Amino acid sequence: MASSPLKHFLVTYLMPEKCYERIVVKLQLDGPCLKFVLNRILALCIIMDTFVAQLPQLLKIVWRGSAEGLSLTAGLLQLYAFSCPVVYAMANNFPLFAWAERFIVLAQTAALVFLILHYRGETLKGILLLLCYTGVMFLLGSYTAKAVASVLQDSRLAVLIASKGFQAHTNYCSGHTGQLSTLSVFLSWTGSLGVLYVSLQDIESWFEAFLHVLSACLSCVLLAQVLCYRSSAATTEKKSE
Repeated sequence: MASSPLKHFLVTYLMPEKCYERIVVKLQLDGPCLKFVLNRILALCIIMDTFVAQLPQLLKIVWRGSAEGLSLTAGLLQLYAFSCPVVYAMANNFPLFAWAERFIVLAQTAALVFLILHYRGETLKGILLLLCYTGVMFLLGSYTAKAVASVLQDSRLAVLIASKGFQAHTNYCSGHTGQLSTLSVFLSWTGSLGVLYVSLQDIESWFEAFLHVLSACLSCVLLAQVLCYRSSAATTEKKSE
């Protein structure tokens, strides 16, 4: 007997067949199976945040022809944060396939920074920034000592937190989120929760765990801002009609 599409999807992506039988068929709240499913879902959230979160933002900026509401400082900090794993991999001579996905994310972030400058009427500045950035990355990847690369890698999380803080501050001061993508913020929020859950399973450093908690909290703030300002804008439009 052929399996249903639902069973095929769940068994392929979320749970082994024995867990499917217990949870879906027999409706049993099996502890180990539920934990397995939760781990799998959070892992997918982290992957989506890493590889897909920037794309909705890029598409929205291009579609609307505006980068209003996006903090350039936050974008530059993200660019630094996503550069660190690439520099670390190059400094340690990791094979390309081991860090190619990080390079893709880095390219998306560089494009985001350029678009922010472009739609502010500073296209030339954006081009020069990308050229200088490419040169700096080449030098860092070629000549950075492993110890320095490790320090850069360790600073990544703190810089990402600062990036979220600057964007949240921009939203608050502007009273709106502009062209900030709701989907991108949501993916970042789910990814932050996933990373937090994983980090709390095996705490090696309480300071690092605190940083993950802070990152997740700021992601919640950004999501709340997007939803609240969006709801407020919709209410205002209805009243004006």
